[in-house]
Amino acid sequence: MAASVWKGHLTFGLVSFPVRLFSAARAETISFNLLHKEDHSRIKQVTFCQAEDKPVPRTDLVKGYEYEKDHYVVVDEDDIRKVAPKTARVMEILEFVKAGEVDPIYLESSYYVAPDEGGEKPYALLFQALRDSQYYAVAKVAMHNREHIIILRPGAKGILLHTMYYQDEIRQVDEFRTDTSLVKDKELDMAKMLISSLEAPFEPQKYHDTYRDNLQKMIEDKIEGRKVVVAPAEHVAPVIDIMEALKRSLSEKKQPARAETAAPAAAGQEEVPTEAAPRKRTRRSKVG
Repeated sequence: MAASVWKGHLTFGLVSFPVRLFSAARAETISFNLLHKEDHSRIKQVTFCQAEDKPVPRTDLVKGYEYEKDHYVVVDEDDIRKVAPKTARVMEILEFVKAGEVDPIYLESSYYVAPDEGGEKPYALLFQALRDSQYYAVAKVAMHNREHIIILRPGAKGILLHTMYYQDEIRQVDEFRTDTSLVKDKELDMAKMLISSLEAPFEPQKYHDTYRDNLQKMIEDKIEGRKVVVAPAEHVAPVIDIMEALKRSLSEKKQPARAETAAPAAAGQEEVPTEAAPRKRTRRSKVG
């Protein structure tokens, strides 16, 4: 069974049932260790006490909140548990909203919601009701020392959860605006034709992180003593005549990329995990 990041009860109205949350995605990147330039020995991070001018072990560390300059109040885990709201154990649905009204800019992290023992039937009921009604649920849950507003939505095979940014966390940029009066009708028609010519089904498995692939290839080349090949630079000239650029794009249009092999599940078919799947590992440096 995959490790859950939260366990508690999901409630809507007087209906309550146990659920678990599992992380649905994580970013993959190549990480590097810090080494001493002279002998390539590993550098270790040290926690250092400024007052005593000496390193201290992590077992001697406590959390402190600076309420004024150089004055701290110590907060331990028991203090935090005492003030945890009920949403630390109960995920309460506050309301239901139309799916089309949720702006993706508010969505932060994604999780699978799986029923815990005894919660299978009410879980299935909520899943089917969300799917048939095309509504999302808005709820509250506390985890990782923070209370989140969340969106619950039906996936292909189960309920998905997305934590949300609060309104005051979304950057409001006054300069971010678009003057559509600059667009000519013929240009718009041509742009729509270009969009139509590049139309393709959404197949996320066909996209790859080229930068990460290049980094991995470079590392392997250096390990094997091979010469590192410089990737060709792409020069993009500014567009002078939009209509001419659109016409050339249509005449030289590239077919959308296709997945080389079919994925085990179709795009968008999220599956609630029941056990940790084995991951194919490549040789890479470990995080320090």
